[in-house]
Amino acid sequence: MIELGNYNTLKVLRSTSVGLFLGDDEGTEILLPNKYVPEDFEIDADLEVFCYLDNNERPIATTLRPKIIRNGFAYLEVKEVGTYGAFLDWGLEKQLLVPFREQPQRMEEGRKYVVHCYMDEESMRLTGSGKVDRYLSNDNVDYELNAEVTVLAQRKTPLGWEVIVDNKHKGLIFDSDIFKPISVGNQLRGYVKNVREDKKIDISLQPIGAKMLEPTAKIIFEELEKNNGFLPLHDKSSPEEIKATLHLSKKAFKKGVGILYRQRKINIQDDGIYLL
Repeated sequence: MIELGNYNTLKVLRSTSVGLFLGDDEGTEILLPNKYVPEDFEIDADLEVFCYLDNNERPIATTLRPKIIRNGFAYLEVKEVGTYGAFLDWGLEKQLLVPFREQPQRMEEGRKYVVHCYMDEESMRLTGSGKVDRYLSNDNVDYELNAEVTVLAQRKTPLGWEVIVDNKHKGLIFDSDIFKPISVGNQLRGYVKNVREDKKIDISLQPIGAKMLEPTAKIIFEELEKNNGFLPLHDKSSPEEIKATLHLSKKAFKKGVGILYRQRKINIQDDGIYLL
């Protein structure tokens, strides 16, 4: 079945004057217009395309890659505000409509917002919503400690940054775990630090415990290589200096230095670290 709002791997059936007709295993066909046809296509070969409704409400395929897919979240810019709502740039010719009823506050042209993309059951159109919390649930959270996840920065709070975890759950990165600048809409790699009894998820931007030693040491090693084998950081350096240079906490820095020293990759002097 061809799924609108998502990527589909379809078979190239035939070439016509208007483009390629693609099909699935159930006999459903969809047009890939000429402007999206790759130069090296072959009949009966598989082709990955994104499928949606065009400006005339016809199912259509494209090789363009949108900034958001069905049931996903993204940080998108409002291109214009019309009679029915705001139209956002999602990387396709037809813009994504966020109806006024799906806006927690009126969206403004030129501004960017975190939105969710869903299929409107009445119109069968892909639609955007700024009320993203209603599409997130922590009811079925099942992560192991240190599990790697993708996160999207949603909003700043007094405790830290609320993030969307794996396009499904709500999470929080505490200020104490942030060692580099974060802005709304940033897509980051994170690690599950804790899943509480109430299913709230704490996220770290660095692997936890023993697993953090190798990547942390790698960060320090690569920074040494960039700076001709020397960093003016040492045990007496302030946490602020370390954070500004490496985006690491002092604790992570000391662990990383320790593993590099034991591997005989660095020499530690009073004025800083030297690469051997």
